[in-house]
Amino acid sequence: MKTRIKINEIEPAGYRAVLGLEKFIESTPLTKKHKDLIKIRSSQINGCAFCIDMHTKDARKAGETEQRIYALNAWRDTSFFSEEERAILALTEEVTLISNHVTDETYEQAAKVLEETYLAQVILAIITINVWNRIGITTKLIPA
Repeated sequence: MKTRIKINEIEPAGYRAVLGLEKFIESTPLTKKHKDLIKIRSSQINGCAFCIDMHTKDARKAGETEQRIYALNAWRDTSFFSEEERAILALTEEVTLISNHVTDETYEQAAKVLEETYLAQVILAIITINVWNRIGITTKLIPA
């Protein structure tokens, strides 16, 4: 398998725009743990090998446990995640699988446990990793 096209080289202005969104997310008060959970879970759902590889490595370096990383695709069936994390993970799944829409229940639970600005930042973080996943999958980015 080889990478199809290097968007960052062919269309650098568009790529920089996506990087700008990523830089915004990195500048927010979202915790590293929350950003990592969003990035890994969305990448699992989308099947982006490049992003799964990158973000699980980043999460480990930041202190995330192997147990939580391995159980992330079954988070509902564990006690490893806080109420806040569970709301973020549910929202991540529904935004990533957007054709099924985001249910009122999922949104209301997230709004209940997250402050409004933090919720907006979580939504933007979910959208951002989905953009990266689509670039990675479409162009066949290969993990090192």
